Amino acid sequence: MKLEVNVPESLNEITLEQYQRFDKINTEENQDSNFLLHKTVEIFCGLELKDIASIRVTSIKEILGDIDKIFAEKTDLVPTFTLGGIEYGFIPKLDDMTIGEFIDLDENLTEWETIHKAMAVLYRPINYKKDGKYLIEEYTGLDNAEVFKKMPVGIAMGAMVFFYRLNNELLEIILNYLKQEAPNQMNTEALVALERSGAGSSQFMDSLRGMLPVSMTLPD
Repeated sequence: MKLEVNVPESLNEITLEQYQRFDKINTEENQDSNFLLHKTVEIFCGLELKDIASIRVTSIKEILGDIDKIFAEKTDLVPTFTLGGIEYGFIPKLDDMTIGEFIDLDENLTEWETIHKAMAVLYRPINYKKDGKYLIEEYTGLDNAEVFKKMPVGIAMGAMVFFYRLNNELLEIILNYLKQEAPNQMNTEALVALERSGAGSSQFMDSLRGMLPVSMTLPD
């Protein structure tokens, strides 16, 4: 019997849960091993390990090459998307975030194991929409977080890249302001110290960058 292999063609065809499974087995000791190669095909193509043994080596290499290209895709913030018949929207105004939202986001955004919980903070059901604008439901906690494991991983990565870029832009604005507007209030040594502390930004942003696939291009 001929084995049918469904190779995803974009990040939107890979669920967040699939990538979480991949990240869990993609440990340092498993890298470059046959186990990792088999599990990669199993997870992203929806196959069983016993079936992968019947696939030709050349085909496995082609599949892995296609998957690698997918993760080189550019990811942008996706404001709205539909999952399970419900339309979800990204928080329209981050400044209006409550302390409860911020804490849950901060605690869950830097580990793939919990990233679905962070997405449950950032994306919530839309309860009103008109002329391209929308309102989302008030935050009530992480009770429905498991639902977001089924969201496209590309949308989750787009949100992560958005935060990474936002952090870098805010840092650059602060440093430029200090250099231009307050040169007498801050000596060179202190300014250099600030730049160093912010260049990689915080531990939060370093962790966030480290989570994204190596093939994904991020701004410095």
